[in-house]
Amino acid sequence: MRNAILLVAYGAANLQSRRVLVQIDARVRETFPGFSVRWAYSSDISRTRLAKSGLKSDSVTKALQRLAFEHFTSVVAQPLQTIAGYEYTAMQLAIQKVQAVQNLQVFLGQPLLAEEQDLQRVAESLIRHLPQGRKDFEDVIFMGHGSKHPASAMYAALHDTVQQLDPAVHVGTMQGRVNLDYLLPRLTSTRVWLMPLLSTVGRHTLQDMAGRERTSWRSCLEAAGHICLPVLKGTAEHAAIVDIWLEHLRQAALPLI
Repeated sequence: MRNAILLVAYGAANLQSRRVLVQIDARVRETFPGFSVRWAYSSDISRTRLAKSGLKSDSVTKALQRLAFEHFTSVVAQPLQTIAGYEYTAMQLAIQKVQAVQNLQVFLGQPLLAEEQDLQRVAESLIRHLPQGRKDFEDVIFMGHGSKHPASAMYAALHDTVQQLDPAVHVGTMQGRVNLDYLLPRLTSTRVWLMPLLSTVGRHTLQDMAGRERTSWRSCLEAAGHICLPVLKGTAEHAAIVDIWLEHLRQAALPLI
């Protein structure tokens, strides 16, 4: 039997993102020495950019087809996603379609926030990775993508869980109920730290969160009278967050260990 792990990221838009994924790759190989490790990317735009740079740019479908062609018998697919939203559903469908025509057993791991038990651990991990220069009373906002998918309710649940640990730490999303308009009246400090609840630093972090455009979260916070301090560091750069993805991977891989 030949077993593989397929890590699925949204993309790797820049050198910082690629370095982070390389570090995760190393941790997975160290933790699961009996598995080959491959990568797939769910973003069409990211795959196009990677291909133009001469880098590997497999979709989930293509990566699974390649593994079947190379005579792997079992694959554990682990997404580096935050919630089980539309992107996760698309991944499930891609797996089903490949399995319908290939003799390949695929075990699917859970994203970061899949079950209620994940909330406390993720909240504690976020608190553990707050900026060193932040004072105890200063507000910190983690900005996630959000979605119209029902799984997006996990963001609001995470916000409530984080608030129990530190009332000055908030979780908001670009889409959904707990957006910036919801958070603004709840901010009390002059300085506000802004951090991505996104696995890697890409367009959403650089433009929608920390950009100078009028509609960015940074600009909106400054327009409201705050001094905004963006931190350009994705959740995949936090060891405690990666630990949770690795635990979900381990759970999915149990039939093969």
